[in-house]
Amino acid sequence: MSQRAYLSTRKGLFELSKESGRWEFGPVHFLGEPVSMTLADRRDGALYAALNLGHFGVKLHRRHAGVETWTELPAPAYPPKPEGSEDKVEWNNRLVWSLEAGLPGQPGLLWAGTLPGGLFVSRDHGDSWQLVRSLWDVPERANWFGGGYDVPGIHSICVDPRDGRQLLVGVSCGGAWRSEDGGDSWALSATGMRADYMPPEMNENEEVQDPHRIVRCAGHPDVLWCQHHNGMWRSTDGGRRWQQITGVPLSHFGFAVAAHPTKGGTAWFVPAEADQRRIPVGAALAVLRTQDGGKSFEVLSKGLPQEHCYDLVYRHGLAVSDDGHTLLMGSTTGGVWISENGGDSWQTLSTSLPPVYAVTFG
Repeated sequence: MSQRAYLSTRKGLFELSKESGRWEFGPVHFLGEPVSMTLADRRDGALYAALNLGHFGVKLHRRHAGVETWTELPAPAYPPKPEGSEDKVEWNNRLVWSLEAGLPGQPGLLWAGTLPGGLFVSRDHGDSWQLVRSLWDVPERANWFGGGYDVPGIHSICVDPRDGRQLLVGVSCGGAWRSEDGGDSWALSATGMRADYMPPEMNENEEVQDPHRIVRCAGHPDVLWCQHHNGMWRSTDGGRRWQQITGVPLSHFGFAVAAHPTKGGTAWFVPAEADQRRIPVGAALAVLRTQDGGKSFEVLSKGLPQEHCYDLVYRHGLAVSDDGHTLLMGSTTGGVWISENGGDSWQTLSTSLPPVYAVTFG
């Protein structure tokens, strides 16, 4: 059975495919251009690629299934800032940081998260986009601030597979937000998280939390996992409340997390040394796996570099396929690894790619 994956990198979109039992690199799209995010739409086979061309702005392209050519689409764009607005953030799309498809019963519905913290929706396969003003206009947005960037951004969009109107988004730094009506209204949903970078009297403030990445278990949609700036959290009630995971080996800091598609107790994290260094712990790359809801962890490093390794894995740099045991990981220094046994062992696919921003299975 053939498999396909995509790597969004600083120098283009790289295709990976497995044919006859071997993973191989295929075509490179947008060679030399920064691709910030790629979405493989399982509903119709379309592929979407978001580019960040600096002076030339954010671009968005779509390729239909069975077609080799790409079509440029209008990128999500903010309306003009109202005159007299006291908003300190410029209403300008700097980056598409996340892309997510609606459910099979919602043809054409797409979501996009951007810097500086806006959520956009398309109902026509990306031909047009609208800013979700109900989230953009929440009063709490005035307290959001940048994490890895100097402005806030939406990096995680979790759609409930049982009901496409149930959404949860992650904001750095603005906490988690939940909608039960398709984005018409929103509620803060970061209860239980803790921000140690804030003064003690503010560290439980939901609107200043920095969830680095939030993912949902498709088979148990009430289970969500979060890699936070100050630790790892899990929710079992759809994100309404979060429980901190303790007793984590190596480090509780990192950016990436992947949830098993059917097992609510299984997830993978990539630990790192925090803040000043941001490298693998002890310069040795490893992946953490829990299979009991975060009560215990295994350190998985077989096949990964264990000496002089400085590869950092970004928020979207770890993905698990629908089979639940094939994982793909890409790093800031162009390392790419694949595991076909749930992380027990890893195979090096490349050590010389451009910095990898995101990986996804097709």
